[in-house]
Amino acid sequence: MNIHRTVYRDDHDMLRETARRFFERECLPRQAEWDKAGRTDRETWLKAGREGLLCVTVPTEYGGGGGDFGHSCVLAEELHRSGVSGMSLSVHSDITAPYIVRFGTEEQKHRWLPKICRGETIMAIAMTEPGTGSDLKSIRTSAVRDGDEYVINGSKTFISNGLNCDMVLVACKTDPSAGAKGVSLIMVETDRAGFRRGRKLDKVGQPAADTTELFFDNVRVPVDNLLGEENKGFVCLMQELAQERLIIAVYCAAKLERLLEQTIEYVKERKAFDQTVWDFQNTKFKLADVKAQAVAVRTMVDYYIAEHMKRRISVQEAAIAKLFATETLWKCIDEMVQLHGGYGYMLEYPIARAFTDYRITRVFGGTSEVQRDLISRKL
Repeated sequence: MNIHRTVYRDDHDMLRETARRFFERECLPRQAEWDKAGRTDRETWLKAGREGLLCVTVPTEYGGGGGDFGHSCVLAEELHRSGVSGMSLSVHSDITAPYIVRFGTEEQKHRWLPKICRGETIMAIAMTEPGTGSDLKSIRTSAVRDGDEYVINGSKTFISNGLNCDMVLVACKTDPSAGAKGVSLIMVETDRAGFRRGRKLDKVGQPAADTTELFFDNVRVPVDNLLGEENKGFVCLMQELAQERLIIAVYCAAKLERLLEQTIEYVKERKAFDQTVWDFQNTKFKLADVKAQAVAVRTMVDYYIAEHMKRRISVQEAAIAKLFATETLWKCIDEMVQLHGGYGYMLEYPIARAFTDYRITRVFGGTSEVQRDLISRKL
C-alpha cells in the first residue's frame, strides 16, 4: 500500500515473519481438507501453540507471549492476508482469553490459561441465542445456584469454535428479573454432563469454521467457575467488546489491501476486446476509488490500534472502526468481483472466496446497526 506505518515495533515485525511462514506452511495446504471436514484440525492448533502464536497478549507467568495488542493485530493481519479461512484464532486468543486475564482470579488464571496458550484447550464464547441476536441483555440461558454449584439451562447459537472447543465462556442470567444487571459469565468445560453440541451450521461462507449450536441441560459447574462477580457480566462484556470490534476492523483493513493487490494483478493479465481489463478507464477509476478507501481504512485503523495499545479506545471509537472498515470492505469487494467478470463468481479466485467469507463481518461482533446506535449516543 506504500503507507509508512508507525504503529508497530521491531518485535511486532519479527512476529509477523513467524506468523506469515506458519500460515503459508501449516494452514494453506490444509484449507481444502478443512473445508471438507467443516472444521480445523487440533494438531494445527497445537502447532500454533508451540510456535507461540496463541494468546500472545497473555502474561508470560500464565504461559502466554507477554505481548501487547499490536502483536494480536499482526497475527490477525497475517492470517487474513494469507487467505486462510475458518481458523478462529482471534475468538480463542483475542476475544475469550482476555476475559480470564482481566476478570479471573489468580487460581483461575493458573488453572486455565497455560493449556489455553498451548492450544490444548480450545476456547469459545457463547453469547448469542436463537431469539436474541445482538441484544445481550435479553439472553434467557439461566444459571441457578445450588449449594456450591450453578445449574445451567439454555441454548446458544452461531458459536465459533463450537465443535473444537474444550471450554466455553457462557453469558447467562443469574438474576432473570434484573435484565442486563442479572447477567453473569461462567466458564463451562465441555465434558460436563448435560452439555451437548448441536449441528454444524451450514453457512454462506467460511466452511472450515466450526460454527454450531450449544445446549445446556442441567449442566452443573462449580461456583469457582464464575468469572468476575455475579450479576456483573454485562459490564465485563461491554468493556471487552470494544477489542473484539477493533480486531475485526484490523483484519478487514488487511484483507482489503490484499484483495486490491490481487485484483490489480488480475486485471493487468485478463484480456477483453483485444486489450487488458486494466486498459479500460473504468477499471482504473474503480480501482482508484478502492485504493482511496483502503488508505482511509488503514489510516483510521492504525490510529485506533495505537490508542488501544494505550487502553484509551472508547466503545464509540471501536464502533466507528468496525462500522467503517466492514462496510467499506464489503463495498469494495463487490466492485472487485465485478472487475473479475464471471471469474469473480468462481470460488477458486480469492475475490469470490472473500465475497462469501467476509459478508459476516457486518453482522458478528454486533451488527452495523448496533454500531450506528452506539456511535449516535455520543453525537
